[in-house]
Amino acid sequence: MRGKPAVILLVEDDEAHAMLTMRALEDAKVANDIHWVKDGEEALDYLFRRGKYAEKEKSPRPDLILLDLRLPKLDGHEVLQEIKKSDDLKHIPVVVLTTSESEGDMVRAYSNYVNSYLVKPIDFGEFTEMIQELGFYWLIWNRHPWREDCPI
Repeated sequence: MRGKPAVILLVEDDEAHAMLTMRALEDAKVANDIHWVKDGEEALDYLFRRGKYAEKEKSPRPDLILLDLRLPKLDGHEVLQEIKKSDDLKHIPVVVLTTSESEGDMVRAYSNYVNSYLVKPIDFGEFTEMIQELGFYWLIWNRHPWREDCPI
């Protein structure tokens, strides 16, 4: 991982889920630069640096993308597809974080090269533990050669 703080892009339309996720990550101290967007269109604007995210300072490249599937404007599957077909973005790990246990959703996500598919537990403690372990795995233990100035 880079010497800079880990950057996470959280794509989540449910404010309660977003707050819970951000709090769990902050409590685990695995990331202190979390950017939250509320729909699929905004996620792509952030990632492709369009509109209000055109300046690099407003849209640092994430080390990890946490992506809900059920989103307004563009759903998570469409966002994932755009990320994975982009030479500039496809190397960024994407973890689907959803309430959907649908086998169809899982198959579609993995067909579009998602790195991991997690179903949000209903229990608050289990959810917090899952998010903290997810953060540790992708941002502390996992190694990747990517840097903003040297895409794979």
